Amino acid sequence: MQATGGSTLTIELRHLRYVIAAAERGSFRRAAKALKVQESAISRRIRDLEDEIGAALFVRHHGGVHLTQAGQRFVIRARRALSQIGHAAIDAGSFGRGETGVVRIGIFSSLASGFLSDLLRAYVGANPEVRPDLIEGAPTDHIASVQRHRLDIAFLTGQPIADGCDLAHLWNERVYVALPSDHELARKREIVWGNLRDRHFIVSETDPGPEIHDYLVKHLADLGHHPSVERHGVGRDNLMHLVAIRQGLTLTSEATTAARFPGVVYRPLA
Repeated sequence: MQATGGSTLTIELRHLRYVIAAAERGSFRRAAKALKVQESAISRRIRDLEDEIGAALFVRHHGGVHLTQAGQRFVIRARRALSQIGHAAIDAGSFGRGETGVVRIGIFSSLASGFLSDLLRAYVGANPEVRPDLIEGAPTDHIASVQRHRLDIAFLTGQPIADGCDLAHLWNERVYVALPSDHELARKREIVWGNLRDRHFIVSETDPGPEIHDYLVKHLADLGHHPSVERHGVGRDNLMHLVAIRQGLTLTSEATTAARFPGVVYRPLA
């Protein structure tokens, strides 16, 4: 706080609290008791403050103290200053705890339905002062963004490696097979890996295509079969249209099955 003429006032928050407590209780002794400090500490600090600002804040008398005119003006502004500091601390704490402001969220799974959709809906409902900023992207990009503090949190599939980040396993989703509605396997309520042994699959070159490719290779190789997997340079929507025209089957997560495509059906994979 700068005083007139360029000198610096060294006023601490406790000085403001001492003055306000003494003004409200009319006594240094009662103020000291309320603040759980020594009466001599309050008397000395208020005297130092008066010397610092060059004006008496209190008139001392046998029964206690009362504010001078200068003291009355000082207390009005002191209360306002403490209130502003209190609000600043609350606001900063709310931002830090994600209760207000913007939370930057990296997503990889679909928000069409499922756990993540329910989670975000519940979070926004419980924290109406927060605006979620959703960013789609690949898992590796999201991890790098969290590490560089460009994202606050990211929801990823599998078991990612993210040095310097906190990791938590939140939920599991079933894997579904996407296939043409007139495909022979569409008559089944559930598909087992043995049904997929000699099938042709298509995946996207972009995420989550590589992860689906590795998932297929791992499970079908366990059956002693090298799968036929073709990569396409399209996104998920166009990949589903290729499924509809019988270019191959693909796998998808449970959350994505809320999105419907003409000629495509989903069946859970056991």
